Amino acid sequence: MKDHIAIIGAGAWGTALAIQARRAGQSVMLWARDPTRAALIQHSRANERLLPGVSLPDGITVTADAARAVNGAALILLVVPAQALRPVLHSLPILPAPALICAKGVEAGSLMLPLEILSATHPDAIAGVLSGPNFAHEIARGLPAAAVVASHDAGLRALGVARLGSAEFRLYGGDDPVGAEIGGAAKNVIAIAAGAVMGAGLGENARAALITRGLAEIARLALALGGRADTVAGLSGLGDLLLTATGAGSRNTSLGMALGRGESLADILAARQGVTEGVMTAPALIARAAQLGVDLPICAAVADLVRGRVTVQEAVARLLARPQRDE
Repeated sequence: MKDHIAIIGAGAWGTALAIQARRAGQSVMLWARDPTRAALIQHSRANERLLPGVSLPDGITVTADAARAVNGAALILLVVPAQALRPVLHSLPILPAPALICAKGVEAGSLMLPLEILSATHPDAIAGVLSGPNFAHEIARGLPAAAVVASHDAGLRALGVARLGSAEFRLYGGDDPVGAEIGGAAKNVIAIAAGAVMGAGLGENARAALITRGLAEIARLALALGGRADTVAGLSGLGDLLLTATGAGSRNTSLGMALGRGESLADILAARQGVTEGVMTAPALIARAAQLGVDLPICAAVADLVRGRVTVQEAVARLLARPQRDE
């Protein structure tokens, strides 16, 4: 297969993007790490464990051979969790085509954003990010949605929009990948907080205030890293935050709700199949912000919450006790 879309990562989002790319008229190679799982998805034409009730159309080939997946590709989508991105990239010594990262988070330890990880492992790669308010199960079903292809490379922006966009999936180009990445990483953390206040029965007023102030935190960090305010106000910032902090299908919000009800983090995670990125991102995001002298009180409260250092009630009390100031 030549001139196809290579999708590295066969989770719910990778599978949904494979279906969307096929809907847009592309041939697709979808890589799954586990050979047994790759063979099962290829044979059954479904990723029933992570995306139940959705069939893979013809034109999508599933493989556990990453080199085969990327060989001859026109575009590579890296759709693995942020914490798994580096080892996956190390398994791909060459990226023979431009790449879009579809992971959202900050790497624990290095405190790097996904594009920074890619730059460290593949310095010559042409790269960007695909980000926006997108639930995998809705994209897979072809429901209307929009997202941003953000890259400093205009050719990659055009390639991503042309190859992945369709009438149902409207794509916009953007030249601020840093702002898009910060929006995608921080919204997961804010969503845990939003879920926690709802789970604790603190009300819609509290959630609305928290989401609004959370957006201000995203903007402060994005600007400190060289991003732009208009990006934070767009699909990859405000749009993604609204969906993740209020949508019933949000893993981060549902985890926060469970914490708010008093459930332990270990029990919540043990009952889940997919990755809840905000858990690992929160401490890393706070550490990255501290390097820049940026204050993120809501994100800091979430970091302490997932570490078991505070209860939801203690975290809220700490936020409410902050000194008064103008908005």
